[in-house]
Amino acid sequence: MTRFPARLARLAPGLLAGLAACAPAGAATDAGASAPVYRGVETRLLDGDLVEFRVAVSDAAQGRQQVADYAVCAAAQYALIRGYGFARHVRTKVSHNGGIWRADAVYTISPALPRGLRTIDAEVTVADCADQGIPTV
Repeated sequence: MTRFPARLARLAPGLLAGLAACAPAGAATDAGASAPVYRGVETRLLDGDLVEFRVAVSDAAQGRQQVADYAVCAAAQYALIRGYGFARHVRTKVSHNGGIWRADAVYTISPALPRGLRTIDAEVTVADCADQGIPTV
């Protein structure tokens, strides 16, 4: 019986680290970390179903990924606002300057599932963004 507590003591740090990895996006994992600040979305219709989204995030621990996720959330919400159910990623350019991460992303929106590998189900994505605390348009 003395072996079980010793094994547990050796496993506990790994188990706690694994649980910390389950924290929701944007949640502070230690006392000094702060949540990202989502600085707004600029939307521009380029041509029919082609839309550009410019987004910015500051205080982002995983800056590149967080700003790209913000653009996905904006595209999904925009598709729903326009009465469409889907979007397809075309391209995203990310930059970082003065503590602010910026993304310039282009998506197509459509009423039916578009061809391609990088498609987004707008309704599912908007719900996921809400769960992660990422704002939409």
